[in-house]
Amino acid sequence: MADADRNNSETSPDSRAHQPYALISVSDKHQIETFARQLSQLGFRLLSTGGTAKTLQHAGLPVTEVADITRFPEIMGGRVKTLHPKIHGGLLGRRGIDDEVMAAHHIPDIRLLVLNLYPFETAVAQPECTLEQAVENIDIGGPAMLRAAAKNFAHVAVVTDPRQYQMVIDQLRSGDGRLSDRQRFELAVAAFNHVARYDDAISDYLSSVDPDGGIQEFPAQANGCFVKRADLRYGENPHQAAAFYADLYPAPGALVNFVQHQGKSLSFNNIADADAAWECVCQFDAPACVIVKHANPCGAAAAADIRQAYERAFSTDPTSAFGGIIAFNQQVNLATAEAVIDRQFVEVVIAPGYQHDALDAFGSKQNVRLLEVAPGDGFTHRDVRRISSGLLIQTADNVQVSAEMCEVVTDRVPDQAEWQDLLFAWKVAKYVKSNAIVYAGDARTLGIGAGQMSRVDSARIARWKAADADMALQNAVMASDAFFPFRDGIDTAAEVGIKAVIQPGGSMRDAEVIAAANEHGIAMVFTGIRHFRH
Repeated sequence: MADADRNNSETSPDSRAHQPYALISVSDKHQIETFARQLSQLGFRLLSTGGTAKTLQHAGLPVTEVADITRFPEIMGGRVKTLHPKIHGGLLGRRGIDDEVMAAHHIPDIRLLVLNLYPFETAVAQPECTLEQAVENIDIGGPAMLRAAAKNFAHVAVVTDPRQYQMVIDQLRSGDGRLSDRQRFELAVAAFNHVARYDDAISDYLSSVDPDGGIQEFPAQANGCFVKRADLRYGENPHQAAAFYADLYPAPGALVNFVQHQGKSLSFNNIADADAAWECVCQFDAPACVIVKHANPCGAAAAADIRQAYERAFSTDPTSAFGGIIAFNQQVNLATAEAVIDRQFVEVVIAPGYQHDALDAFGSKQNVRLLEVAPGDGFTHRDVRRISSGLLIQTADNVQVSAEMCEVVTDRVPDQAEWQDLLFAWKVAKYVKSNAIVYAGDARTLGIGAGQMSRVDSARIARWKAADADMALQNAVMASDAFFPFRDGIDTAAEVGIKAVIQPGGSMRDAEVIAAANEHGIAMVFTGIRHFRH
């Protein structure tokens, strides 16, 4: 972007005799006193409203109130104060074009707007917030001023976030009191984004209000705000372009909060698989490791320490683990790092932390992407999936199943060890593509069948995977993400020695399936919860 005439377009005082205004009106008053004082020292006159003016006056700063410029008082409890031609003329006036009009109507020379909006999102997040209170937190004048200043970025700079304050001051000082065209443009884009997010929040809330009272689960209009984190080399395939976006307010512990310590930039598939691995491993309290390949766990284990968990997860399916994504739920130590380096080629490693010597060890494999994600439950409230020209939105599958929630439906009751393995297998099955079958024992996966059109085929694949890795299934358990429509899945499990099964139940042939389990001496429990993952 080429620089305009600096004498007319820069956000700076032209001289001490003609000091432009900085209009300040903020709900978030963090650091505003310091920022305003620095602006004053740089030659700006301070123009302000309501509570912000009082804050600056209390700090001993010279402030002109908007009402003194407009010659019109704030009215209606502050609802109307900046909606005035003199204010919007000062924000929209084109220096060098509208100078005579501004002078004739005594329109102030506003070169800087510092403004953030009423805390609508904070207000409606409170459980006791009423519709009336929500409406009172809808800012009217603020968005109008932001849009005006941002539109006129060639002549006016607009600041919307306290995190921008120091950058603005540094640039004004280093630029001889000037902000460049590029800087003003970037600030204007941030302002339009700020207004867009604000309007989306209002739309989401009001679209969710039930006319008879209460809030609907899904709004009549769905708005989303995402921030681009990176352009990606390509998408799922090289001929597809792609970028990585994160929620504006991501859940604590979610993968998108990662810090990358080393390695190449992440690919589209890396991020998708890493998200599945991280979500799965975070289900466990004991030291655990989950290895994902092509969006499916190919090995998972919990153990006394993190290295042992990795070794047991890897042994489930060493072939599929090649080039996979490895997720740990505890800090990675040197022994674990060395085990990974010695055993396999890995694309991505994810953990809540790394010991220094572990980072040094991975340094010998610079292409390995090391991600660190701060702890947190990582739960989102909604799951959104894009379809052609539309969205599917559902509440997230966050149900945690316990033994107390399950119903034993067979003559044989699982023993304590079997219960532990059943619940372990159930947690893994939640992250396996449907139809999902997981064989497990001693807190480790033994065979996994995923994504088949027939559930019995998934059971057969899981059996074949176990045999290929020399995993004995005698006395192991089986988890199924959905009910068995026929007894053949149970018969297949019995052939290899499965002794307990966990599944949702709910089939028209449940009686037939339970009878098959009883015939084979297999314990079976129903969760009443299905975990389809497509």
